[in-house]
Amino acid sequence: MRLPLMLTLAATIAGPASAEDAVPQRLSDDVKVLASPAFGGRAPGTDGEKKTLDWLVARFTALGLQPGGPNGQWLQKVPLIHTRIAPEARMSIGATAMAQGKEIAVTTVGAAARVAIADSPMVFVGYGVAAPEAGWDDFKGVDLRGKTLVFLVNDPDFEARPGDDAKGRFGDRRMTYYGRWTYKFEEAARRGAAAALIVHDTAGAGYPWSTVNASNGENYDIVRDAKDARVPLQGWIAHDVADRLFAEAGLDLAKLRVAARSKAFRPVAMTPRFSATADVAVERIESANVLARIPGTTRPDETVMFAAHWDAYGQGPADAAGKTLRPGANDDALGTAGVVELARLFKAGPAPERTLVFALWTGEERGLLGSEHYAAHPVDPLAKTAANLTLDILQTAGPAKDVVLVGQGQSSLDAMLADAARAQGRTVTPETFSERGLFYRADHFSVVRRGVPSLLLMALGGASDLREGGRAAGQKWLDDYMACYHKTCDAWDAGWNLRGAAADVDLFHAMGQRLAKTGVWPTWSAASEFLNIRDRSAAERK
Repeated sequence: MRLPLMLTLAATIAGPASAEDAVPQRLSDDVKVLASPAFGGRAPGTDGEKKTLDWLVARFTALGLQPGGPNGQWLQKVPLIHTRIAPEARMSIGATAMAQGKEIAVTTVGAAARVAIADSPMVFVGYGVAAPEAGWDDFKGVDLRGKTLVFLVNDPDFEARPGDDAKGRFGDRRMTYYGRWTYKFEEAARRGAAAALIVHDTAGAGYPWSTVNASNGENYDIVRDAKDARVPLQGWIAHDVADRLFAEAGLDLAKLRVAARSKAFRPVAMTPRFSATADVAVERIESANVLARIPGTTRPDETVMFAAHWDAYGQGPADAAGKTLRPGANDDALGTAGVVELARLFKAGPAPERTLVFALWTGEERGLLGSEHYAAHPVDPLAKTAANLTLDILQTAGPAKDVVLVGQGQSSLDAMLADAARAQGRTVTPETFSERGLFYRADHFSVVRRGVPSLLLMALGGASDLREGGRAAGQKWLDDYMACYHKTCDAWDAGWNLRGAAADVDLFHAMGQRLAKTGVWPTWSAASEFLNIRDRSAAERK
């Protein structure tokens, strides 16, 4: 860390910390900086990362927080592997060439400088779910080593109808972790597959082809040991391309979708074989999480965590206007600004009984990597982390009558959110698109998997009921934002109305005040898949 720059920034941004509510202008000012061209889109391992880390550390320093990382440092180092498949890569399914970014979008997170897959047998594995607790196994013991697995996106009951075995087994339309692409790639690796391809469809994935193709052949992962290896080649195949290829192989993908909703489903061998030859640029880089803290007075070993991710997508393919910078203004510079504002609010108030941790993660856009590294190497014990409250994309269209809750029914934090919203004269609206699995797509999920009750505020969960224009105006904002999701147009705008975003930050401030001084331990609901994980560490919280 370059100390002179830190001190200069600290002197520049220091200011009074007396407001009891989040300030929209502070949020806007911080996003304007983080999303500026000078920060280069905040991709890990770039000059933009260095500027981002310096700026955030200076921000926390100016507010009077203490370092929250290992050994009293501001940063937790996160070793990453950064890969990029060469544009000249050649891939084919049978005799049909697959164009990267058009018919297929693949990456690798392996350390090999070359990927070579020759005539790998292709196998359709349905939704690719092995869930003993649900009495479900799509694999039926079939040997899949060296094969290319083709998956459907989402859960077996995403499209289930009454009478289907899958109906109701996986949360109905609400996506479970089995529906996430991360789970499917992990399952392919566990079974020794040579490659894994997910058939893309916008409804099941929750985002368009442009989103899965945003990586442009590039990927990141945390450095893993051999026992935690990943599949050599992973990615997506376009829906219309998959339909055609299945038909050419004498298979009907529409009928196979129906068959995949049955417990009796077995993997289906496909006639064509998959081949790929690609040179890979491999770089090992050291990224970092930023961690700050306000020590607790009477329960310093118990923590409440507020978090967002600082990274975005950096430079990418030119858009129609020739722009290549993807500034990530809302996703998630605004969430990052919200965490900084929370730090200011708590520092200005009475000292908390529990320790407050303010975490800004790296590598979220590449698979929740910074938060996953922290969860595997926590600075503060996760068993004594009372809750994680995460900000990831807030609406910028002004005050709302409600707050959209992602992952309703998971934990007692729902009731705390409702109380905080009621105090603002707002209500809680369950997410509209539970089938998109937003609860599993943000950084809080890394600690959720270790049992920490968590709550996510993410504006993608549904249209807000705006005080000006109602639900229709909220839907228009959501539609407009999704048109810029992960693109060059996710940029800071002086015309943003951040009063609603500031109110959402205030919700977390109110919840944090309760969690910081009451000694309450939020709990998972009886139906949550994370209840048993938390129960195993119950003795540590007595």
